[in-house]
Amino acid sequence: MIYVGIDVAKDKHDCVITNSDGEVLAKAFSFSNNLDGFNTLLQRITSITTDFSNLKVGLEATGHYSYNLLVFLLNKGLNIYVLNPLHTNLFRKSLSLRKTKTDKVDAHTITTMLMSMPELKPYSETTYHNEDLKSLTRYRFDKVQERAKLKTSVSRLVTILFPELEQLVSKLHGTAIYALLSEFPSAEAIANAHLTRLTHLISVSSKGHHGKEKAEQIRNAARNSIGSRMPAKSLELKHTIKLIGELTAEINEIETEIQRIMDELNSPILTIPGINYAMGSMIVAEVGDFNRFDSPDKLLAYAGLSPSTYQSGKLESTHSHMEKRGSKYLRYALYNAAKYVCHWDPVFRSYLAKKRAEGKAYNVALSHAIRKLVRVIYHLEKTHQVYVRQAA
Repeated sequence: MIYVGIDVAKDKHDCVITNSDGEVLAKAFSFSNNLDGFNTLLQRITSITTDFSNLKVGLEATGHYSYNLLVFLLNKGLNIYVLNPLHTNLFRKSLSLRKTKTDKVDAHTITTMLMSMPELKPYSETTYHNEDLKSLTRYRFDKVQERAKLKTSVSRLVTILFPELEQLVSKLHGTAIYALLSEFPSAEAIANAHLTRLTHLISVSSKGHHGKEKAEQIRNAARNSIGSRMPAKSLELKHTIKLIGELTAEINEIETEIQRIMDELNSPILTIPGINYAMGSMIVAEVGDFNRFDSPDKLLAYAGLSPSTYQSGKLESTHSHMEKRGSKYLRYALYNAAKYVCHWDPVFRSYLAKKRAEGKAYNVALSHAIRKLVRVIYHLEKTHQVYVRQAA
């Protein structure tokens, strides 16, 4: 077996090639992060062997820096192993007490890991084709977080400009209120507005749910409001609402594309009550190829949701915390999916109630439900079966 270790960087990569006996077949060399550099790497590899079945290429998961190289090598038919940088770092430290870290040392560390860990699973075609879905789900996550911050800003500005408004409406962040504040971004502006215009604006934006009565109620409150007259804050409010509208349109477009990909994948995860396209797609995207995991416990550990273990001599921890390593997006999706599944599925609802009855705090009980959910998802994805809803 021949091992190729690549330390990835922005402008150039370092590589070492060894064999099963630890003999260095190609001393550490650098190649550029471009097509010429990639072809140089391939030439060095093919000068040693053309039998790619006996070849393992390892590199760290360094995000966008490694992606183009990864795709290039996959297209050439090489077996690629993507390693966790944390794992690589700990492995390197275990090899020596000296504080030695260079790109060439890291490349050699990767070959040693490939050699000493035969249980490592190669980067699969399924994972490769899931990259689009992963990019979209993470992009959506960031956009939703950005919109949430803007909504917090709207609440802050309304508290300054028209604090009474929030008590008059069931939902501050609704279409009707945003339309109202976009045109009249202060209590003073609403108080001076013509009632006919207010009525029409509220009626159209609420699709007829509210009319003249609500318009009068809001205008009367505005005339007696303690809200400050701050033109700068009013301008900020208008612009913030506009940004929220733009972000919402972008999120809708992203979600449409996510739904298209999920429909093509036909994942059974969507048959579980309470798991929608948003959470289901994020779970599928972050896991990638379920065949990489030999058991649900390994999948749970990959998500960083397995309990940490500490035991030394007679001391053994009895209050273990979750490891919280691995994909934060996968943890987020599983946590939120479990909450909704426990609400909509009677079996999960009963299981959560049972754990609560045992005296466990809500989040602890939910963590047990998450583990149960991971086992169910793992089984469905591995067997391609749909979820069968059962009575509690």
